[in-house]
Amino acid sequence: MIKLLSKIHIHPLLWVLIGLAIITAHFRELLMLFVIVFVHEMGHALCAHFFSWRIRRILLLPFGGVAEMEEHGNRPLKEEVLVVLAGPIQHLWMIGLGYGLFSISLISQETLDLFIFQNLMILGFNLLPIWPLDGGKLLFTLFSWRFSFYKSHQFMLTSSIIAIFLFIVGLILINPTQLNLWIIVTFLIYSIALEFKNRHFVLMRFLLERYYGKHRSISMLKPLMVDESVTIQEVLWMFQRGYKHPIIIHKNGRKQPQIDENELLHAYFSEKKTTESIGEVFYSWT
Repeated sequence: MIKLLSKIHIHPLLWVLIGLAIITAHFRELLMLFVIVFVHEMGHALCAHFFSWRIRRILLLPFGGVAEMEEHGNRPLKEEVLVVLAGPIQHLWMIGLGYGLFSISLISQETLDLFIFQNLMILGFNLLPIWPLDGGKLLFTLFSWRFSFYKSHQFMLTSSIIAIFLFIVGLILINPTQLNLWIIVTFLIYSIALEFKNRHFVLMRFLLERYYGKHRSISMLKPLMVDESVTIQEVLWMFQRGYKHPIIIHKNGRKQPQIDENELLHAYFSEKKTTESIGEVFYSWT
């Protein structure tokens, strides 16, 4: 537990809101918000720790947080879903605790209403399908059940851009003077832009972890049937989370002996064969 606490960092955005809360005499609301955010994020961290994930840091934000891991998409998808949901689910018992404290007269109706409102606000906001919110991460994981890592990441980014655009439109129409929300929107736009800029680096980390890391999470085989003219890079772009891929090459309509995915990863990363077709690499081995 102490090791997890040492990884907690407060994002500058939260410090800005702390300053605004002090200036506007809303320190009680801020303290309550901080506790809720902390419990939310510790839910992610404790669940990840239970599955022995490598946690790099836990960043506290005004609307939740970001638990940065060193797994790079190579953990079982069921684990990823549980780790993502472990944050939002904390709000359910916190709301129950609030009602319990109110029933024994330890808090007032006003405090209970504020506590429930903040819990529901953070819960609902975090489930929006926007990266890096929990909803965006959950959407990425759900896409990964059907599509390759590369396509899933693209679909997630596209969904995030559409969702943040709709959120901005709603904010302009409903409450355009809410400074706190505009600060959060700015952070989300920056996060999406940064993830888009680093999309190829994200894919490389996934493939490198798959090549050098442990493979306990891969329990199912999913052959990839490709023509000999397809490049190694194009085949790697087809790799899907949770599957090990035997590569079956077609030459003149006939199947050739299959290649293990590690051979392909070795050719790409160790032998630097980044532009050759898979047929050229395969036939150079025979």
